Amino acid sequence: MNRRALITLLGSAAAVWPLASRAQHGERMRRVGVLMPLAADHPEAQTRLAAFMQELQQLGWGLGRNLHVDYRWGAGDLVAMRKGAVELVALTPDVLLAAGTTPVGPLFEATRTVPIVFVHAVDPVGAGFVSSLARPGGNATGFVQFEYGISGKWLEVLKQLMPNLRRAAVIRDAAVSSGIGQFGAIQSVAPSLSVDVTPLNVRDDDEIERDLTAFARLPNSGLIVTASAATAGHRDFIIAVAARHKLPAIYYDRNFAVAGGLVSYGPDLVDQYRRAAAYVHRILKGEKAADLPVQAPTKYELVINLKTATALRLELPPSLLARADEVIE
Repeated sequence: MNRRALITLLGSAAAVWPLASRAQHGERMRRVGVLMPLAADHPEAQTRLAAFMQELQQLGWGLGRNLHVDYRWGAGDLVAMRKGAVELVALTPDVLLAAGTTPVGPLFEATRTVPIVFVHAVDPVGAGFVSSLARPGGNATGFVQFEYGISGKWLEVLKQLMPNLRRAAVIRDAAVSSGIGQFGAIQSVAPSLSVDVTPLNVRDDDEIERDLTAFARLPNSGLIVTASAATAGHRDFIIAVAARHKLPAIYYDRNFAVAGGLVSYGPDLVDQYRRAAAYVHRILKGEKAADLPVQAPTKYELVINLKTATALRLELPPSLLARADEVIE
C-alpha cells in the first residue's frame, strides 16, 4: 500500500460520522478509541494503524457501517496523551487501543472499566497493567514488545559483527523496571561471550555524549541500545554519537537502522497491530480483556544498514547477511 492510500485509509477512519444514520440494516455501531504517542503524520504511525484497520476489515468490521474509530495523538508529549486519554474515554468507546507502554498509564488513569488492548508494551506486569501474562485480571491485555531473553541476543549479534568485541556499553533507562530487566538479560550471557558489559543511563544528550565519548576510548568496544521511551526520544543523537566515535551498535527497533544505525533486532511491530485487531474483534464480540492472555511477539526481524557497516569498515559475516530480513544499502 502506498503512502497516499495509507493516509486516505486513516483519514476516513478519523472522520466524524453521524453514527446512528450510518448503521445499516439495524447493525449496531461499535466505537474504538486509539491513543498514539506519535504525531498523526508520522510514517510509522500510518503504517501500523493501516495494518490494524485492514485486519479489522478482514474480520468483518466496516468503517461507517458497524465501526467508528476515534484517534488522539500524543506526538511525544505526555500531557497531550493524558488529555487524549480523557477525551477518548469521554466518547464511551467499546474498546481502546494503546500504542506502546506510555499511553497505557494515562488510559488506566482515565478508566478501569473500558477494555484496553495494548501493543508493544514493555513489562506490563511490572508496570501494574496486568496481574499476570496468563491471566491479566483487569481491563487491559495485549502484546508485549519482547521477552527479556531477547536482550541477550543483541549481544550475540554484536559479537558476530565484531568477533574481537571485548566490552559493550548498554544504554538503558534505569528508572523503569524494563531497563533493569533488559540489562540483566544481557549481563547473564556476557561471560559466555567473553564480553564485559557496562550500563550507561540515558537522561539527556550531554550525559550520553560524555559517557559514550569516555567509553569509546577503550579498544574493541561496541554499543547496545535497549528499549525505552527515553532511548527512542534520543534516537538520532545516539546514532550520531555512535557514528562519530566509530562504535558498532545494535538497537532494539528497525527505525534505528533505517535512521543510520548499524543493525537492529527486534519484533515486527506492524504484525503486533494486526494481532491486536484480532483481540479488539474478540472483545467487541463479547470476550473480556481479563480472560485474554498477554502474548509475546511471534515475528522478529534483523535489519542491517550496509552503508553504516561500510563507514565503520566492518566485514559482515555472510551468514548474518543471509539471515537478515532487510539490508539497507
